[in-house]
Amino acid sequence: MKNLTKIRTTQSRLLKRYKQLMEQAYNFRETDSALSDISEYDAIKLLNKINRLKYLHIDEVTSIPPPLNN
Repeated sequence: MKNLTKIRTTQSRLLKRYKQLMEQAYNFRETDSALSDISEYDAIKLLNKINRLKYLHIDEVTSIPPPLNN
């Protein structure tokens, strides 16, 4: 369960940063296209990390054995 909490915390932190980068890319779109592209590229890299964490989260949840009914 400790790993699951750590995954969720990291995932929410990365998602927050992803949203900031996408907003920054949108804001730079009209004034500086190079900065916009850089921000969007960084956001896409973060999205890839977020998706890998989702996979780990699913794997962690499915690997927990069900409780024994005694």
